[in-house]
Amino acid sequence: MKRLLPLMAGVVLLLSACGREDLSTLNPQGPVAQKQFDLMTLSISIMALVVIIVFAICIYVLIRFRRRKGDKSVPKQVEGNHTLEIIWTVIPIILLLILGVPTINTVFGLAKDYSKDPNAVQVTVTSHQYWWEFEYPEYGIKTAQELVVPTGKKIQFTLASADVTHAFWIPSIGGKIDTNAGTGTTNKLFLEFPKEGVFKGKCAELCGPSHSLMDFKAKAVSQASFDRWVAAMKAPAVLPEDSKIKDALENKCLSCHAIGENNAGSSAPNLTGIGSRQTIGGILYNDEPGKSVESNIKEWVTDTQKVKPGNMMPNAGELGLTQEELDGIAKYLADYKLDY
Repeated sequence: MKRLLPLMAGVVLLLSACGREDLSTLNPQGPVAQKQFDLMTLSISIMALVVIIVFAICIYVLIRFRRRKGDKSVPKQVEGNHTLEIIWTVIPIILLLILGVPTINTVFGLAKDYSKDPNAVQVTVTSHQYWWEFEYPEYGIKTAQELVVPTGKKIQFTLASADVTHAFWIPSIGGKIDTNAGTGTTNKLFLEFPKEGVFKGKCAELCGPSHSLMDFKAKAVSQASFDRWVAAMKAPAVLPEDSKIKDALENKCLSCHAIGENNAGSSAPNLTGIGSRQTIGGILYNDEPGKSVESNIKEWVTDTQKVKPGNMMPNAGELGLTQEELDGIAKYLADYKLDY
């Protein structure tokens, strides 16, 4: 059994890297991530070269100058070699310059602020335990858990936290950066999405018991699709026809959440178009076998602590929702989709 432990540990380590979606920085999908990847490749290459050369010299010296059997002589005492001293002083300086110049270039280049750029899309990110809020101040809308951006534009993020320190990170696009709590502690970051697609984002700072479950999606769409999404987000919501379900929704859900044209003032995740999202609560996937938007909403609301321990949302029992009300609200929200 003891012999199998290293093998089992290796298998666990390998499987820990497996997931539903790509979270690797080694597969860059945007120019920011590509620059970071290139810098990482350059630094690792230089370090690997130094290690190889040092080990090669060390092995050569150990073999070439080892004491032979029967040799009792005292080795020649060498006090110094100016040529070698110059070489091993100059070479590190050259390597530092090769690494330092592109590092400074990249770091300062990626620190640019596009807040005043009229062509950039401004997004205010607020992190919560354990969900993400995305506000588009130019358009007067908010959404949650699913960031929607147009391709081919600079996306300027202004980031802060509503509670503890989190970290915003979309590995294949670029990042990461902390979101800090407190007034005046915003950080800024710009990213670019050159092609359409859905990219997974994570919280990269330990923030509580559900830190590992604090996921979000970044959905890059064409400019035309983005414009349609903005219009759909701002359109008036059509509430349930059943007065009983409508009253339960308004009194027990919309006191914190928001739907439709008044979505900018919500204090909890925005529900506009939730039926179109890939996940419920960021981690319940709607396309898994035997799952649907409606069933995932019921699972989430029935016992929120089971899905995401430590989150701030009360469950159905605490809200006083009957099974009939829960079924009606879940069906209404599942059917609330945005066509863009």
